[in-house]
Amino acid sequence: MNKTDKKNEERENSRASFMPGRTFFITSLCYLVLGCFSFFYSSVYLFWFFASLILIPVVIIDLALMLLFADRFRVEREIPSSLSQNTPAHVKLFIHRTRFFLPGAVRLYDLYPSSMSASVFPVKLKMKTKETQLFEYTLMPDERGPWYFTGTEFLLSSFLHFWRLRVTHDNISRGRTYPNFKQMARGVDLKGNPENADVKNIRKRGQGLEFESLRDYQEGDSIRSIDWRATSRNRTLDGRLKLIVRNYEEEQDQQILFIIDSGYRLPDEQFDSALEAMHLLSYVALKHGDSVAAASFGARDLWIPPRKGMKAYTGLMNELYDLHSAPVPSSPFSAIEKALTHLNRRSFIILISNFREEDGESLSWILPRINKKHLLLMVSFREDDAEKLSLRGKNKTDEEVLETAAAYSYLANRRRLYRKWEHSGLLILETSPSHISSALINKYLSVKKSGKL
Repeated sequence: MNKTDKKNEERENSRASFMPGRTFFITSLCYLVLGCFSFFYSSVYLFWFFASLILIPVVIIDLALMLLFADRFRVEREIPSSLSQNTPAHVKLFIHRTRFFLPGAVRLYDLYPSSMSASVFPVKLKMKTKETQLFEYTLMPDERGPWYFTGTEFLLSSFLHFWRLRVTHDNISRGRTYPNFKQMARGVDLKGNPENADVKNIRKRGQGLEFESLRDYQEGDSIRSIDWRATSRNRTLDGRLKLIVRNYEEEQDQQILFIIDSGYRLPDEQFDSALEAMHLLSYVALKHGDSVAAASFGARDLWIPPRKGMKAYTGLMNELYDLHSAPVPSSPFSAIEKALTHLNRRSFIILISNFREEDGESLSWILPRINKKHLLLMVSFREDDAEKLSLRGKNKTDEEVLETAAAYSYLANRRRLYRKWEHSGLLILETSPSHISSALINKYLSVKKSGKL
């Protein structure tokens, strides 16, 4: 067990409570039935009387032995303090014998958090004298956030199984469950191989690029990139001009701000997809040399100031790993107004929510302040249910006709609003939860290489 794992282990005093076992209930029932028969038959009464003289001392001695000798264990748990959501975690339990005496039967329960799942307990242990047993099992972290093991529990049976002793050892383990690290690792492939995961390779154009070097002209290069001064000084052996072009690199040190809605507009599935896309694009943006800030509104108001460099990604993960949505009111444009008070330079603001027709008026008063200094991308999810209703075929009932008309009107008004925002200079991205990561990265690369920032 390494030092990090030992720090997560806090072994305290154990707690114990005893209860009657199955044998006790069966024996008591038989003794009661025998007593009923002895009321009518004198021969049975003698047998019942002598049985009680033997049975009562045996039950008492069995209880005394269990309480005196049973709890002879010491437990240590080994588990990584950082886990990944929906990725199996390997847990090791080291069960040490402290003395030679053993109960009749031992069942083990590890008291893992409710945010995880396992189907291996209870486990029957068979331990020999002075033996340290290693028990390994797999946990599935189902939810993001902090987790806490409350202890390890043993259910011990006495030798004759008349009694059970429940012993809880307070060996505590704490840690965090982060979004899926495998998805985060895809960011490397996305940056290096833009053709993967539907990420497009976008040609560089515009003024948002920095000059890097000169090179020979290659087929497909833009005529606007030719450096005519350098070309006039370079000729081939036969005296013809040799075309020289300017090689550009993306402008560095730009600022990206993510604002995510943690209120009623984004249910759990959409929110998790949006948060994962934020993590992934943050990784890509930091790799490109940009600084990244983040904010949330709704269930939790959060502000993370701009940070630059890959060390900032770890801090961003630690701030956002336990963020969840809740069915509470949220105002995207109030969140933008708050964010503008923190920004002292031009930024690419990415607002992730679910926008509707009624949001049109809310944006009108803040739009001039945004267009003056910043570039705003509004990311919204498609209304799949409304789209299915609007595409219903023929042979519909009157009620279905009304539902189809209402869905079509709702989607039409929503698209009209998006077109109005685009004409005002905003960027709009409407996508599905399964494609938001690649769509958002494509949009980021397009903006960054177009010079709009």
